[in-house]
Amino acid sequence: MKKIAVILSGSGVFDGAEIHETVLALLAIEQEGASWHCFAPNIDQYHVINHLTGEETTETRNVLIEAARIARGNIEDIVNLKPIEYDALLIPGGFGAVKNLSNFAIKGAKYEINPDVKKACQAFAQEEKPAAYLCIAPTMIPAIYGPGAKGTIGTDPETAKAFNAMGGEHIDCPVDDFVLDQKRRLLTTPAYMLAGSISEAASGINKLVKHLVQLA
Repeated sequence: MKKIAVILSGSGVFDGAEIHETVLALLAIEQEGASWHCFAPNIDQYHVINHLTGEETTETRNVLIEAARIARGNIEDIVNLKPIEYDALLIPGGFGAVKNLSNFAIKGAKYEINPDVKKACQAFAQEEKPAAYLCIAPTMIPAIYGPGAKGTIGTDPETAKAFNAMGGEHIDCPVDDFVLDQKRRLLTTPAYMLAGSISEAASGINKLVKHLVQLA
């Protein structure tokens, strides 16, 4: 059975991993006959958002502990992720990807990636194992794969401009499809960067996961 490592960034679209995208991806992985195991950095979130009001709170929450909610406790600290033990990588979106895994949401094209996250992602790249980045998570690709890496965040012009400014090659993509960088075995799909419903998000995620498992 092929094993897919999944890196989460908390729990909740505005300050963590996008829950719908994560669950859809985990379901698709199982339906393709593969298994998943989740990882997350053991760090405090950048901030905590009240998802009812959209307002920032004064709470402090831990990314790993929050991500464990989605994974039902089946999760480990990312420092324990050994790419040699897995066949592929997948990272869902949500603002946690650009607030907790990286600080793209704060610094834009001058962003940095959490060192443990970057180490794990670069290890998959160096071993030429397939990797999938969903929604806003592809903004990390240029810092991991270097100049010329192809990917999509959908059609948002400002984010696409930043992706290109960081050395990537952005390709516009509809919600029900994905972009494949064949050379780097790298897959991306817009998901909730474009999706207006769970079904729309699933249309691209399911196609992406199917191809990811085939490549693994």
